[in-house]
Amino acid sequence: MIQVKICGITNLEDALCAASNGAAAVGFIFYRPSPRYIAPQSASEIIDRLPPDLVKVGVFVNERTTTVQEIFNDCRLDMVQLHGDESPEYCRAFPARQTIKALALENDGDLKKAAAFDVSAILVDSRHAGLYGGTGKTANWEMASQILQPLVLSGGIKEKNVLDAVQKVHPAALDIGSGVESSPGKKDPAKIRRIMQIIKTAQDADTHAVIFTRRENQ
Repeated sequence: MIQVKICGITNLEDALCAASNGAAAVGFIFYRPSPRYIAPQSASEIIDRLPPDLVKVGVFVNERTTTVQEIFNDCRLDMVQLHGDESPEYCRAFPARQTIKALALENDGDLKKAAAFDVSAILVDSRHAGLYGGTGKTANWEMASQILQPLVLSGGIKEKNVLDAVQKVHPAALDIGSGVESSPGKKDPAKIRRIMQIIKTAQDADTHAVIFTRRENQ
C-alpha cells in the first residue's frame, strides 16, 4: 500500500488511531501560528506511547536550524518536514534521508527549484492567504506529477478525491491532515478509517520509493 502520513497530530488518541488503521507516519507541527501547533513537550509525551515502527515527523516553518535539531533530538523524531521558504543550502544542514521539503507549485520555475533540493522527498502542498499549508485546498496535481524526486502529495486530500490523487499523480506517499478532521487539530476516527480503506484498495502499478523511515541508531 502507498505510504500515508496523518499530519497535525495534537493528541495520543488520534496518533494511535492513525497507527491502527495502517498509517506509516504521523506528523507534529511545531509552527506556532498553525491551528494544529503542538508544544514539543506535549509531542514528546505522545511519542513515548506510540508504536516503535510508526514514523514520527516534525513539521517546521522557517525555523532556526539549531531549534529544529534540538526538537528533533528531544522528541526522538525520525524525520523533519521543512514547510516554509527554506533554501537548498538550509536543507543541507540535515541528513537528506531524514528530510522532506514542502513546496507549492505554480509555474515551471517552481519545478526547477524543486530539483535543487537534496532531500528524501518533495512534498507538494497548496498555499493560500499567506498560510504555508493546512489550507484544505487541493495542490497542483498536474505539476506535482512532473516532480522528478520521490513525491509526497498533500493539500486537500479527502475521501472523495484520494483515489483520483493516487491514480492521476502516482505519488510515493500521501500526507493527509484536514481531510480527516472534525475540527483543526482533532481527527475523526471514522474519516481516518474510511480513507485508509480506500487507499488500501487503490490500484497503482507503480513501484514507489519508501519515504517514511525510522532514523538509525534509535
